[in-house]
Amino acid sequence: MKTGVLLAIVLAVVASPAPSAVEPLRVCADPNNLPFTNERGEGFENELAELLARDLGTRVAYTWWAQRRGFLRNTLNAKRCDVVMGLPTAVEMAQTTRPYYRSSYVFVTRRSRRLHIRSFDDPRLKDLRVGVPLVGDDGANAPPAHALTRRGIVGNVRGFSVYGDYRENSPPSALIAAVARGDVDVAAAWGPLAGYFAARQPEPLEIIPVQPQADGPFLPMAFDISMAVRRGDTARKARLEAFIDHRRAEIDAILARYHVPRVPAAPKKEETF
Repeated sequence: MKTGVLLAIVLAVVASPAPSAVEPLRVCADPNNLPFTNERGEGFENELAELLARDLGTRVAYTWWAQRRGFLRNTLNAKRCDVVMGLPTAVEMAQTTRPYYRSSYVFVTRRSRRLHIRSFDDPRLKDLRVGVPLVGDDGANAPPAHALTRRGIVGNVRGFSVYGDYRENSPPSALIAAVARGDVDVAAAWGPLAGYFAARQPEPLEIIPVQPQADGPFLPMAFDISMAVRRGDTARKARLEAFIDHRRAEIDAILARYHVPRVPAAPKKEETF
């Protein structure tokens, strides 16, 4: 297919009349989860939603719901909204677009210490104070906690709840602040959160993506991130993918402004998830 014809099709899809073009763009999001979203519209997914709404000639209408267990069941799949702006591409409870970025867990340290930790196999992790995000006590913890446990690194690990005290602004940011204060020596944190909050600390921090991108065959450390709609909503999915293609430069600029670490696709032998 000729490039000119393909571009015309993409632009036509973006501009084509659809329910989202006359009705609000209904987005479900967390009201207190920077750098992704908050109810003041300060997250990068808020900016992406506004950019998408402008392309569709409409406005954004949010349904706010804490993004934790039950989020998709109570929002997107309950038809309270039509779009979620950021989910792992492989999520099973929704239909996702092709990815618009790929990020990974990262090691966060104080730059002045020059630790340069890159791998969970670094022997220094057995002695350093290590901070990790914790999701719950039912085995649903984030990959860094499992990677450390597999290596017998437990006693010197401090967990920081992903949910935290929801009365505080963006509770997961406490993990990054702990590194800056020196409460822990190193944190293994999700890249977008680490990049955003590290840039706001008084102490310069170093961020290095975890290597390799998977810890063994079943524990990924890097994830493709997509927009999502309900299963079967193929027309809306096509409009979102046209938006991703048409606005690639603007999307990349927004991600860069929020200090989102991005990693290339892993070699095929590491793509185990």
